[in-house]
Amino acid sequence: MNLTPRERQKFASVELHWLPLGAGDTSGCVRWNGRIFETMAAWHQHRRARDLYHSALTVQLGGDRYAIEMAPAWGNKAPDRGVVSEGPVGLPWLGRSRFFRYEIRRWRNGTIPDLDQAVTSPQHLSTDIFRARRLLDLAPAFPAATWGRDELHTGEMWNSNSLIAWLLARSGHDTGAIGMPANGRAPGWSAGLIVATRQNASTASGNTQPGGRHAPDLAPLSEARQ
Repeated sequence: MNLTPRERQKFASVELHWLPLGAGDTSGCVRWNGRIFETMAAWHQHRRARDLYHSALTVQLGGDRYAIEMAPAWGNKAPDRGVVSEGPVGLPWLGRSRFFRYEIRRWRNGTIPDLDQAVTSPQHLSTDIFRARRLLDLAPAFPAATWGRDELHTGEMWNSNSLIAWLLARSGHDTGAIGMPANGRAPGWSAGLIVATRQNASTASGNTQPGGRHAPDLAPLSEARQ
């Protein structure tokens, strides 16, 4: 797309990417652990096993392009990779070690590893400049609950898909129109939507607490842990 400098400053785009779980993992450990997890989940829920996916976003705003995803804190050594927050993996106390921490990246002009392996992607979700700005602004306010657990009582684990679903729902995107790859499943997606719905309702009702402009986004997390 060829845009003039003035047009480029007004341009916005939000795109969703579905990456197969374990993409880029040459050891195969992530992929096999994912298959074991999905086999057990499918048996428990009396359904067929599906392919598991990890989601990420790319957001174009003016002349800048942002890569947004949740990733291991030890997985990338780039000095300026747009880390806006971190959270523990597995158990809260394990997060003391960087090997058991995840990080939220809002990486300006950054990259998403193995994007070439994405399926049914990119999905063009919006060209609304206000929604794109709000999505980027919300990234540091993502509730950094423990990865792989259900501390927010949604009935599903908290993970990378929770981040993407939460950001899209909180920034006003139509998550109901998003398509999943054929025979695919994104564990954690519903958890992000549920928490976003709670927080949107809390904000709309004026139920906020002091502590900065993101306090309304963080209050439900504190309430869930009480």
